[in-house]
Amino acid sequence: MVMPVVGNLSDSYGRKALLTLPMILTILPLAILACGRTKYFFYGYYALKTLTAMFCEGSVLSLSLAYVADNISESRRSSAFGILSGIGSSAFLCGTLTSRFISTQSTFKVSAFVAILATLYMRFFLPDSSCNIDSTSCSKLISSKTKRIGNNVVDDSCPKIQIGKRIPSIDDTIHLLKTSLIFRQAAIVAFFTNLAEGGLREALLYFLKARFHFNKDQFADLMLIVGVSGVISQLVLMPILVPGLGEEKLLRIGLLASCVHMITYSISWAPWVPYVGTAIVVLAVFSSPCLRSIASKQVGPEEQGKAQGCISGIGSFANIISPLVFTPLTALFLSDRAPFHFPGFSIMCTGFAMMIAFLQSLMIRRVPTISNNKSNNNAYNEA
Repeated sequence: MVMPVVGNLSDSYGRKALLTLPMILTILPLAILACGRTKYFFYGYYALKTLTAMFCEGSVLSLSLAYVADNISESRRSSAFGILSGIGSSAFLCGTLTSRFISTQSTFKVSAFVAILATLYMRFFLPDSSCNIDSTSCSKLISSKTKRIGNNVVDDSCPKIQIGKRIPSIDDTIHLLKTSLIFRQAAIVAFFTNLAEGGLREALLYFLKARFHFNKDQFADLMLIVGVSGVISQLVLMPILVPGLGEEKLLRIGLLASCVHMITYSISWAPWVPYVGTAIVVLAVFSSPCLRSIASKQVGPEEQGKAQGCISGIGSFANIISPLVFTPLTALFLSDRAPFHFPGFSIMCTGFAMMIAFLQSLMIRRVPTISNNKSNNNAYNEA
């Protein structure tokens, strides 16, 4: 519920202003564990982390994507989102490697220091992106509708919501979903994708430990493979493939690869099979930046924060449902009370959820860009 509101506020008051607060709040829980790791420090960390995550979890990513959308043209947006995701994968990879070579106590100190450094860099070096939207411009969310009054054709497609005129609410998100079919389809894809990925996170480690006795070092190896695959794919392959294939096709490729990736995990018969399944991440990581780019192109420049916040909020909602569904299912099929012998059944179900997202993505069709729409409207008016 918070993410769409935060994104909506960033449309009115600027990305940098709204980005400052979650980045500062992220430092506080890390600083507690950097000071000590006794029982009371941990309880303090857990309580503060719970409170700050309500505002911080996902907001930095959604606001960063909105910031990129403010400064990158539509034709280059998919590649830019992919590069941003690739940089995030690089950071994940560097963090995983660093944590293997420093002590646990030093890990929290380094984390807090990096969070402070990121906040200072953002405040001093990141220029704010202002949405200089003309008051008479109309959002792309509303389809172009005209009516004839006498001999004149009058455009009746201006949005009814005046952004920045009132406190944003969840009603704005509902309006966003109602007024754009493609955005609604992207939201459904986001829900089932996050549901499947959350279920995989909940089930995989328990499954691999029960099935093949994996230890923490082997889990870390899998995480490193995921990180390296994501970096290579998003920084190198995606900018090459997007211009030729388009983000819609690349989204379908990513979702189908994710489905295969999950099903491969579920039927693992030897310890080396999960490593092969992890390698498929090279294609699976296409889906998130492509989905974000598709959602970005369904709104005007003045609604980028609201759109990205809406997708983040839907993903967070799916991540709440996911452990409630897949954790008991994993426990059941790894126990002696399983209805039938299939230890990876819960992971297979995550593959089915991803397949639903893939089937929904097949219904998403390419739409003209904002600039094309303006050109077509101008040509129509001149005619």
